[in-house]
Amino acid sequence: MAEPILYSFRRCPYAMRARMALSVSGADYEHREVVLRDKPPQMLAVSPKGTVPVLVTETGEVIEESRDIMRWALARNDPEGWLDRTDTALVETNDGAFKHHLDRYKYATRYDDVDPADHRDAALTILRDLDERLAQSAYLCGDTRGFADIAIFPFIRQFANADRDWFDGQPLPHLQAWLSGLIESDLFTGIMAKHPQWVAA
Repeated sequence: MAEPILYSFRRCPYAMRARMALSVSGADYEHREVVLRDKPPQMLAVSPKGTVPVLVTETGEVIEESRDIMRWALARNDPEGWLDRTDTALVETNDGAFKHHLDRYKYATRYDDVDPADHRDAALTILRDLDERLAQSAYLCGDTRGFADIAIFPFIRQFANADRDWFDGQPLPHLQAWLSGLIESDLFTGIMAKHPQWVAA
């Protein structure tokens, strides 16, 4: 039986969280690195929307949403108990309101009549709530990392990297410590290994 295939792009936060769940689960899969301006026809044939990540399971099922890929991997093997430490509302806020403001802060030129400072401030309000939560425990749902942390973390990293000096100067000590710990983790550094662009043999 063929092993699962993951179409991924190294710097995509959605792909990052999928790869982190696949990695922690110990899943074997074929990694196919995609260049977004040159998407392989094999990926578009199974997922015409053309966004990453896309997982094609060994049975041929196509999973196009990163959170669903995370759940698929963890349903097979969840050695750290991530599925026990999630918060649907937190993840929905990240994928909805926070992502909306992040895009208009980091990529303001892509939008009409957008003030990036306004969107940075709106995102900061969400981050303050996370910082307050992390004042109570090392991770978002307890003392060890879980689904909520990994689902949200790549987007906070992207926000921080838009202006690292500004971010580091904000009074968000618990969030900053949480972010640094995840960035420096073996799990994250492992899934950020570089892969050449995949081309069909």
